[in-house]
Amino acid sequence: MKRLDRFIVKSFVGPFFAILFVVVFILVMQFLWLYIDELVGKGLSMKVILEFLAWGSATMLPLSLPLATLLASMMTLGSLGENNELLAIKAAGISLQRVLIPLGICCAVISIGAFFVSNDLIPVAYNKIYTLRDDIGKTKDEIKIPTGTFYNGIEGYILRVNEHNDKTGIMNGVMVYNHTKNKGNTSLTIADSAMMKMSKDKTYLTFILYNGTNYEETNNKKYRDTTLQLQKIDFLKQEMVIPLKNYAFQKSDSSRFDDQVKSMNLKQLQHSQDSIGTLDSTEKEENLTNIRKSRTLRYNAQLDTSTRHLPTTPFVQADGNRWDSIKDELAALEKAKKNAEEIQTSLESFGRYRYYHNYTLRLIDIEILKKFALSIACLIFFFIGAPLGAIIRKGGLGVSAIISVLFFVAYWVIDISGTKLAKDGAVGPFAGVFFSSYVLLPTGLFLSWKAINDSAIFSTDTIKNTFKKVKAKIMGLFKKTRIVYMGTPEFAVAPLDELIKNGYNVVGVVTVADKASGRGLKINESAVKKYAVEHNIPVLQPVSLKDPEFLDALKAWKPDLFAVVAFRMLPKVVWEIPKLGTFNLHAALLPQYRGAAPINWAVINGEKTTGVTTFMIDEGMDTGGIMYRYDCRIEPEDTAGDVHDKLMEIGAKLVVNTVEAIIDRNVELRVQKSFIQGSEILHPAPKLTRELCHIDWDGKTKNIHNLIRGLSPYPAAFTELVKDEKVLQLKIYKSVKVTGEEYKEMLEQNALEATDPGTVLSDGKNYLAFSTADGAISVTEIQLAGKKKMAVKDFLIGFREPHTYTTTKGTSSKITGQYA
Repeated sequence: MKRLDRFIVKSFVGPFFAILFVVVFILVMQFLWLYIDELVGKGLSMKVILEFLAWGSATMLPLSLPLATLLASMMTLGSLGENNELLAIKAAGISLQRVLIPLGICCAVISIGAFFVSNDLIPVAYNKIYTLRDDIGKTKDEIKIPTGTFYNGIEGYILRVNEHNDKTGIMNGVMVYNHTKNKGNTSLTIADSAMMKMSKDKTYLTFILYNGTNYEETNNKKYRDTTLQLQKIDFLKQEMVIPLKNYAFQKSDSSRFDDQVKSMNLKQLQHSQDSIGTLDSTEKEENLTNIRKSRTLRYNAQLDTSTRHLPTTPFVQADGNRWDSIKDELAALEKAKKNAEEIQTSLESFGRYRYYHNYTLRLIDIEILKKFALSIACLIFFFIGAPLGAIIRKGGLGVSAIISVLFFVAYWVIDISGTKLAKDGAVGPFAGVFFSSYVLLPTGLFLSWKAINDSAIFSTDTIKNTFKKVKAKIMGLFKKTRIVYMGTPEFAVAPLDELIKNGYNVVGVVTVADKASGRGLKINESAVKKYAVEHNIPVLQPVSLKDPEFLDALKAWKPDLFAVVAFRMLPKVVWEIPKLGTFNLHAALLPQYRGAAPINWAVINGEKTTGVTTFMIDEGMDTGGIMYRYDCRIEPEDTAGDVHDKLMEIGAKLVVNTVEAIIDRNVELRVQKSFIQGSEILHPAPKLTRELCHIDWDGKTKNIHNLIRGLSPYPAAFTELVKDEKVLQLKIYKSVKVTGEEYKEMLEQNALEATDPGTVLSDGKNYLAFSTADGAISVTEIQLAGKKKMAVKDFLIGFREPHTYTTTKGTSSKITGQYA
């Protein structure tokens, strides 16, 4: 070994053992504080306490060794740099890699030693700790009789002392109740004074009582003689010997905790792993065999998916004469239920066993891997500590030590989190145990690369320039980018509100002109205008988008960007004004459902997924380059109103993200054809017409149900009820599909075998349905012309003889057109 290597090793070894001792001492003090309640008041000898702390300090090595390696390597290189010794070494032509070699060898030796500590010492330490804690827990607290209260700390006796002289040990006003015979308060000794002595081995306690009386009651009652005998004996001095148990610490055999995971070495863990794995497989096979051979389920073969020729006997006989009476049928059903519950109970019990086995196997896997993780952690912390010391060039407990400890805290938190996830089964044992290594190893390699190349981790000039850029971006772009928002209905309010809340500069709003509507021709304002007025945002309401006055007013706002949500189709003279362009939020996943009513048509066509899209406006209708698309699931019973509310919330976030990306010049436009998969058919979304809303009962149940969903709550699907040439319009907002056996039962209730589409089916109280081509539609929420919306049961209360009405047929709602 060269002189330089000896110098570096000596510089490392001293701080390493000193830091290791300090860290272990600190952790042991924390360990002592954790278990102080279990040690105090037991009368334990110093030898037992020191043994407990010694084994406890051994369990602290998995934390102490990596931290000592980190700080010692950092202090060694930091001291060399602080004293300019590292500079002199480099000036002599010796590279930093060469300086790190002896330190690396030392850390490799520490890592190897850490493995043997983890495999041979720590399991023994945990075994001893478990045993000592159990033995200490069995040891009873020392006898300290308080004054003025009844004390029951001695088994079989209750004592009371009025006064106690700490100097002489004499107790005054003593009462002793003897409950060893379990007959109540039948034996009492009262003494003027007493002294207490305990044997050296703490197996018995001697009371020397003075000037007292013994009271003894027989408490033996007979059938005829209910009198009690009382014996009273006065004494001047009396000795009472009370036997004691578990008041002296007794050390037991430590082999009781050999089966604990932390108490086993690598060989024992592997043996337990094989044993439990074999036991789990055996029990699994036995349980499955018992279930297959069980007669609880009568037709077990039908549960076997590998059987090619299934039995023809069904699970439930369709023959209505299988049972002679309803009582027999109920008994059979109860028996079937009981059999199913027995199978369920067996499977749940087996599941608990399997969970226990799998949990134990996870603990074993984690413990096996942790024996190697400790060694790897020591190496990783060397690659963090040594470069940090070389870069910061401070060897004391200053900035470099604080940064090193922060790295260790990060490692500790990540390691605990990963281990917990692995124990819970959320991640695999390997990923959970080595998750901290995944995070810190790249950091160590990066710091080593920086140190070897003599480059600073943080450049002050780079940080200042970055801060200036960010500040300029925030102050210059976000506040100065002038956005004009265009929209009309409630759907467009949420994105506008989100832009305002996120601090974007909306200089104006464009919406439709106010219109007079209703019987009183009351002027109605759009939802967007109401919001803009409340927030003092200027508003333009052009009748024509090509009006020169409107265009001049729009350009006077000096817009940088137009955001369009649920507005009219813009002419080119408008959308080409802003320098950053004009984008639109469309309530569908373009290129599907281009047009005015994308939400309604997605539901009408029975789509399971829709979404929102932002795209740059061009001369076509919804044909511009796509920027972003967010998906949204359509639930089976969602109406157009439900989907509208979902997309409004999603769309608001998408508009903000799109505006931010455009301002950052971080937008990539994709042509809409790139989203078409194979022979996918494009569906249009034209305006909703009255003919579409008029239900054609010749259609299928599923299609009519989707039509009702897609037109609810506005404009609402409707049908016409006819009786005596009187036509009533009935709007339908919610419905339920009736098919199969349920439809047959409904026909039987109406004394019908078959019906023509559009036939009214009702019991006059609970339901109102209309027959379709393959079933019926049962309406649940409706509105008669001139009436308010109501549930069908409320409607039927005032609607007499609904089955006497007929319906008119609307046009087919099927879409035949498509985009090429």
